[in-house]
Amino acid sequence: MIVVNPESAIEALMARARNAQAHIAHYSQARIDQLCLAAGWAIMEPARNRTLAELAVSETGLGNVPDKIAKNHRKTLGLLRDIANAKTVGVIADDPATGITEIARPIGVVGAITPSTNPGATPANKIINALKGGNAIILAPSPKGAKVCTKLIEYIYAEFDKINAPRDLVQMLPMPVTKALTHALMGAVDLIVATGSQSNIRAAYSSGTPALGVGAGNVAVIIDADADLKTAAKKIALSKCFDNATSCSSENAVVVLESVYDAMMEALVVEGGRLLHQSQKDALERALFFRGVLAPTLIAKSGAHLAFQIGLVRKDEVKFMIAEETGIGPEFHFSGEKLSPVLTAYRAKDFGDAVRIVNAIYAFQGAGHSVGYHGEHAGHIDLLARSLPVSRVIVNQPHAIATGGSFENGLPFSLSMGCGSWGKNSFSDNLHWRHFINITRIARPIPAREPSVESVFEGYWRFAGK
Repeated sequence: MIVVNPESAIEALMARARNAQAHIAHYSQARIDQLCLAAGWAIMEPARNRTLAELAVSETGLGNVPDKIAKNHRKTLGLLRDIANAKTVGVIADDPATGITEIARPIGVVGAITPSTNPGATPANKIINALKGGNAIILAPSPKGAKVCTKLIEYIYAEFDKINAPRDLVQMLPMPVTKALTHALMGAVDLIVATGSQSNIRAAYSSGTPALGVGAGNVAVIIDADADLKTAAKKIALSKCFDNATSCSSENAVVVLESVYDAMMEALVVEGGRLLHQSQKDALERALFFRGVLAPTLIAKSGAHLAFQIGLVRKDEVKFMIAEETGIGPEFHFSGEKLSPVLTAYRAKDFGDAVRIVNAIYAFQGAGHSVGYHGEHAGHIDLLARSLPVSRVIVNQPHAIATGGSFENGLPFSLSMGCGSWGKNSFSDNLHWRHFINITRIARPIPAREPSVESVFEGYWRFAGK
């Protein structure tokens, strides 16, 4: 094995990245957009998409090929739609009333930490966003996802060669990817965008470099009394099983009102769920958790695979399993994120009790991410948005598909969801192109708008006196 000195390796990568970024400093918007399309086609071209999906599953053991293909395609296509008309070169806003002109400027070199759960789609998303801002990018993939990242970059280079673009705009750490290399990268780049383990997120935020990192997932979904149970069950099953629940946005718990609880369980069973008896739940807990930690050999496997591991046998395939629970916290393993086709079910006396349960779940794990809601009560939706520690309320949609942007909602397409201060993050929206630019503002003189002291304080004086 070749021993790589982290500092010298990163210094070489940074020098190449800065040269490439300087090369495109005078690119027009059309030329920048051409770079983005080249990177997008590198992953979306059907044959290459399939190769990347197959390599992702074979290398990481996580997820399944058809859903990886769908994710690579939809997430990239949606991102390209989102950025198509966005201005990131030159003047992007000019307001005569305020005298402010805004000019987009590149950030420089972006360091991207990417996870094994989405070793193709997440790097592609960050690459395209970085290029949209006129930046260079260096990727630090998870060790399991490194071969996928290498292949993706190979495809990007093939597209860059067609349009005479500098290859060094997109680079990755040399293999084998190590913590030392990743930490050295964090200290050298101009911005870190980190998705993956919370240890990597914390390292990014403590690196001294500006960082955008995401929080932990543990999504709960409330089933209200007026929900269309059949439709809700179909959407939850679709989301829970998509890519074997590799997504941090996958539903981990359903909190169902008492009045519709039994009917909802029946609807979930119709969609391929298996409601576990206590002995089966205990067996699954022993298999899936070891000393409170998820078993790496069982996460992101199919429901049928998990069912076989605990001795469940039935003629029709088990798509996902449902474990009923009443407790929340570290001693109740099913109350946390499971990264597998396992859904925890809680029974709520009424909507207020459902909100209490979800609050307790997020106090344990998942604060800041998102909550799902199935029902039609506008007041309940508003209450969730105003009271829960979440950055998104996903209404009547398959959560894992909707929360990172969908063609059926207005959220930006992304695989990195900020969780705000609740999740100890510096942002609370979906990572998108605006996070990859600096803005220089020209401030010109305008007619003075200084208010009188009386006009500012008159209301306060009437209430409190001078």
